[in-house]
Amino acid sequence: MTQLPHSRRDMLATAGTGLGILGLAGLLAEDSRANPLRPAMGMGANPLAPKAPHFRPRAKHVIHLFMNGGPSQVDTFDPKPELAKQHGKRPAAAGLSTERQTGGLYKSPFTFRKCGQSGLEVSEIFPAVGACIDDICVIRSMHTNIPNHEPGLLLMTCGNTQAIRPSMGSWLSYGLGTENQNLPGFVVMCPGKPVVGPALWNNSFLPGVLQGCHIQNLDPKKVIEHLRNTNLAPETQRQQLSLLNHLNILHKDIRAGDDQLDARIQSLEIAYRMQTEARDAFDISREPLKTREAYGKGYFAEACLAARRMVERGVRMVQVFYGSGQPWDDHGDIEKGHRAKAKDSDKAIAALLQDLKRIGLLDETLVLWGGEFGRTPTSEGGNGRDHNNHGFSVWLAGGGVKGGMAYGATDEFGFASVEKKVHVHDLHATILHLMGLDHEKLTYRYSGRDFRLTDVHGVVVKDILK
Repeated sequence: MTQLPHSRRDMLATAGTGLGILGLAGLLAEDSRANPLRPAMGMGANPLAPKAPHFRPRAKHVIHLFMNGGPSQVDTFDPKPELAKQHGKRPAAAGLSTERQTGGLYKSPFTFRKCGQSGLEVSEIFPAVGACIDDICVIRSMHTNIPNHEPGLLLMTCGNTQAIRPSMGSWLSYGLGTENQNLPGFVVMCPGKPVVGPALWNNSFLPGVLQGCHIQNLDPKKVIEHLRNTNLAPETQRQQLSLLNHLNILHKDIRAGDDQLDARIQSLEIAYRMQTEARDAFDISREPLKTREAYGKGYFAEACLAARRMVERGVRMVQVFYGSGQPWDDHGDIEKGHRAKAKDSDKAIAALLQDLKRIGLLDETLVLWGGEFGRTPTSEGGNGRDHNNHGFSVWLAGGGVKGGMAYGATDEFGFASVEKKVHVHDLHATILHLMGLDHEKLTYRYSGRDFRLTDVHGVVVKDILK
């Protein structure tokens, strides 16, 4: 057989331009690595096709509301009266090592109030979320490895402090596929790039098409640039793709399997199919005015509403970053910073929970709120707080989780997890369990070993399950 031109990949990229997919950076600029131990994926194989879980799932979708930067547990969902009593003091228990030097204990500038029938205490800066507390399980005993953003972000999203490992959304798409073949299985909404950037939603050694599709602009006309081809009719585009697939079958027949080529082919197919549904899915103007007003305005509010529209259409996981960079990283003024960000997000978060419940999706959608770590109960620079990996809070709602409860506890100052401790690996194991996946069986063989999201750790927190 005649050797095919070495520029086959260049030809593919050039032809792809004609399909109007230049804006699919999250799908096309994947960082997939060849996996010689995995059989080559056939041209007809679809890694996003729905797959059976290991056991009956409680949830079908995940929405991760990521407060990147690290919100303070003692100012949000873990009240500590002892801070007010010992304000300014530096007892031995408050001397844990963190990233920076801190001073004495610093009382919360916010009042906590009992909310809902459960009576769980929530900070005054989250009144709307507090009204939903009976649907929420607050895990107050979280802990992580390192008080630094980069490893903290990577561990929370990818299960490892070092880059690059597959993100949780990629693992879920790998294990379960997605219910809507016209949309990506894993969507990430962030108006820019957080610390570490695309590594937080990457596919690593998993098939490239499983990487998160990063959406920066929520304008339905700009959400994915150049998606709709204005020069070619859909039938002609379909003919182009069929030709490309045929040429690539010939290409694969004389060469070993190429994961990057597989990813490119699948991305082209998704781009073609997305023309019919993507813009509609992100067009929140189609929602009733009353619904849009309930969420509020701004990128985060609109992303929360878009997240509901995504899971409503079968997307497996949606990750909503609060903002680019590390917005919750309030080293300087905890009162001013946290109050402003809570005011900006509280209404939208509550609207999302209420909306999911109204349309009957909360039971099958797991909502996770939290950052990569917490903050110290001691002060930094007078009225700020440093990073704290020893103890912090996240909360879960819907998707088979008990509502109106607090699980675990930190010490009297809120510095370290001391009761029913939950590591990030345990959180991931629990999320996979709720999705019907055994975290010890969800593996992928690469470089001579079986990898998994939880590495060699993780215990399902069964006490919070319904």
